[in-house]
Amino acid sequence: MYRPDTYRLLADATLLLHFAVVVFVVGGLILVLLGNRLRWRWVNALLFRVAHLVAVGVVVVQAWLGELCPLTVLESWLREQAGEAPYTASFIEHWVQRVLYYEAPLWVFTLLYSVFGLLVAAAWWYFPPVRKAPRVE
Repeated sequence: MYRPDTYRLLADATLLLHFAVVVFVVGGLILVLLGNRLRWRWVNALLFRVAHLVAVGVVVVQAWLGELCPLTVLESWLREQAGEAPYTASFIEHWVQRVLYYEAPLWVFTLLYSVFGLLVAAAWWYFPPVRKAPRVE
């Protein structure tokens, strides 16, 4: 059907998308905390906060259910189609082990995701989102 190069390109595109999601999840909390400290009103915009909360919620629920992220599954399948080795763990687990050479059981990642989710919930409560940002005059 497709050439291995096509699958490899699609797998790399999926990897970049997945990386962007991770940056949004982690960076979103940092932006909310830092932005409120620096009085950036846009960080409490309802749309941004709901999108961030949903993204974090999906990660936490997947971890508790022991499911891999669909982007991990897709990228792994595409890599297999390209003749490359698929992931043997979750996206984060794979890259943490690869970049930091650190191995941890799955429950450690589930705990980290859960604590992160609680931090996001605390930020939601402490810095509540607003429907419409007030005008800057």
